[in-house]
Amino acid sequence: MDEKVILGKEEWCALPELGLPAVKARVDSGAKTSSLHAFNLHEFEENGKRYVHFDIHPVQDNRKIIQSCRGRVVDRRSVKSSSGDKEKRYVIRTPIQLGEQSWDIEITLTNRDSMGYRMLLGREAMAGRTLIDPDASFSLGDIGNEQAKQYYHVAAPKKNGLKIAVLASNPDLYSNKRLIEAGEERGHEMRFVNISQCYMNISSKEPQIQYRGGESLSDIDAVIPRIKPAMTFYGCAITRHFSTLGVYCLNGSVAINKSRDKLRSLQELANKRIPMPTTAFAHSPVETREIISMVHGAPLVVKLLEGAQGRGVVLAETNKAAESVINAFKSLKANILVQEFIKEAQGQDIRCFVIDGKVVGTMQRRAAPGEFRANLHLGGTADSVRITAEERKIAVNAAKAMGLVVAGVDIIRSKDGPKVLEINSSPGLEGIEDVTGKDIASLMIEAIERNIRKKKK
Repeated sequence: MDEKVILGKEEWCALPELGLPAVKARVDSGAKTSSLHAFNLHEFEENGKRYVHFDIHPVQDNRKIIQSCRGRVVDRRSVKSSSGDKEKRYVIRTPIQLGEQSWDIEITLTNRDSMGYRMLLGREAMAGRTLIDPDASFSLGDIGNEQAKQYYHVAAPKKNGLKIAVLASNPDLYSNKRLIEAGEERGHEMRFVNISQCYMNISSKEPQIQYRGGESLSDIDAVIPRIKPAMTFYGCAITRHFSTLGVYCLNGSVAINKSRDKLRSLQELANKRIPMPTTAFAHSPVETREIISMVHGAPLVVKLLEGAQGRGVVLAETNKAAESVINAFKSLKANILVQEFIKEAQGQDIRCFVIDGKVVGTMQRRAAPGEFRANLHLGGTADSVRITAEERKIAVNAAKAMGLVVAGVDIIRSKDGPKVLEINSSPGLEGIEDVTGKDIASLMIEAIERNIRKKKK
């Protein structure tokens, strides 16, 4: 029998059949199953056997290095994570090398991007072969992240790479960082451009957009607008001027404005016969009772037209409370919508991420206890969900109705069928990438490449 391997609480290992010569793993005898970071998973069949193709960033905190792997599927099982959430994962069987010894282990594939390690080594993989020294680290030798990078190929920038700007306000937001990383991975020259530091030269002869100390942005090929609500007017003006210069904008200014105006977006949906909750709008407080009756009475939802991320949304549970809330908003001369409350949804909605007319990712959001809004910013949680063909069609048609190439379409399941709650022109990436395990940021960059090729043709 082979001599047992003594492991510390973290070790470097190799998975040679997957083409991974160095992966840092957390050793955890408290976890039954081993897991490996994976995204862009795709199952296929070859010679009557099931395989899964997946991508991995093998070095922690480095998205520029990407390795494509394939493994034979031995199972697909529900696994409970450390947070208590259940997730259905592919299980592959592959050799692991620790020090001088190697043996086959089963590994589940999941997105571990937010975890401290790309791999977790569970007790099933170690049974009968290892001893653990919980006070030690790297008992088999420490490679280090910098040395680990040398084992992997980093793609050189494309000769025909594009110059792409992320037009936003905060460079440290997850979504903005991911877009820049994804673009660089695909060989493009990426840069962050702060909306508030742009200014325009509006001229019939030589229109320009300048940045900070007078730097011209006329050489930009494409722009990804990520405009926060408070900057909608100026951000759309900048986006519109980029279009004037012939720059491709992933979402245009007209489409962004449509989606940001809740009333207009609902009118556009109604025009296209896309289902949505019954909604009322009026100017005068005299019609308060008629408005309440129009949406079938309380409970009902009152929304500020300018609200975002669940802010400015109030649930009124009785007609009396509804009258008070509506009249209070009206006294402040605030524009509001009054909408029927879909009680049977039980605080859940579905976020469909649409890119170029296709739903590329979905998640079901659940409101925090005592809350009716399912926004993740408000403490809601998210899980993977399978949507129906009807829900997929509604999400795609809603994005088209706004003219958005990229959209987060929020759908609620009612007793009358799926209905569109809202359409977001700058949907966040963190939740959807974490839940689906898909590289949504790269799919957005691909959409830019595809549409610029069409434009050139």
